[in-house]
Amino acid sequence: MKTFRVDLWKESEYTYEAAYGFMPNIRAFLHEEDDSVRRCMIVAPGGGYCMCAPHEGELVGMDFYKRGFNVFVITYTTDITMSIPLKKQPANDLARAIRIVRKNAKEYKISPDKLAICGFSAAGHLCATVATHYDDLPDADPAYADISCRPDAVILGYPVITAGEYTHGSSIEALVGREPSKEELDYYSAEKNVTENTPPCFIWQTLKDSLVPIENSYLFANALRAKKVDYAQYVFPFGDHGLSVASPEQFFGWKGGEYSMEQLNKVLEHVKANTLIKVSEHRRNELMEQFFGEQKAPEPPKSDMPKPAGNPFADISLWPELAYIWMSRII
Repeated sequence: MKTFRVDLWKESEYTYEAAYGFMPNIRAFLHEEDDSVRRCMIVAPGGGYCMCAPHEGELVGMDFYKRGFNVFVITYTTDITMSIPLKKQPANDLARAIRIVRKNAKEYKISPDKLAICGFSAAGHLCATVATHYDDLPDADPAYADISCRPDAVILGYPVITAGEYTHGSSIEALVGREPSKEELDYYSAEKNVTENTPPCFIWQTLKDSLVPIENSYLFANALRAKKVDYAQYVFPFGDHGLSVASPEQFFGWKGGEYSMEQLNKVLEHVKANTLIKVSEHRRNELMEQFFGEQKAPEPPKSDMPKPAGNPFADISLWPELAYIWMSRII
């Protein structure tokens, strides 16, 4: 396996004020055993637009790497301080990542017209935003200006979709602030922006998700159906939010993907040193308590889920296989 990091922007291009020295990037995981030209996937970890959760990045990427894909994990711009609305920065990060991968298709041994993106929770919103607004995400760099950022397929795991009634409020607040305009809320409600040219989508979520209402998935699926866009939708009856690939490996000792936490770790240095930008003392105190306060032992999770032998999420753990079969028909 060949692995490396690619920064998405030149220093002069990246101007997000609350980056604290972070540079959005992708990590590559490429096959080296032969010269096959492969399908490609860019995985975007969720985290409420406040962080990038490692178990929704590399762990997912490795599943599809084993299925023959060349994989990239993106660490895009987030803001745990909720101080400076992200606006289009995360979408621009993902759009640039798509363009970089396509521009280097020969070197990366991928088919530029067989590129999927995969996002979870708030990163599902990010992927849905790029899938519906790819024409609104031009690139000023002449090296990328003529390269499309439209993905060929999209996988959305327990996604935030809407900025309306069923939204996940803190994700949208991190994106557009506390006082967004109606135009902004409509723009970031992916279900309102589906067109006939939106790429095919695979959507999955759990009925018992207590964080992102399942209505998000239905709103998007119904919008896709209305525009006659190919899609698949799976709703699993049990399991809460954030289950990623739901494999035994994930639940019993998996470690990896720490690079996804790079921006968060840089911000926390400033939380501790009290050198944050435009952050209230109240918010800083919240972050001090969350990350540096006394940690209590977690209580055992409560669940009304039946407990089958083996992996209690055995049904959910099938979604990568279902997505793989679906993509084999799409790209």
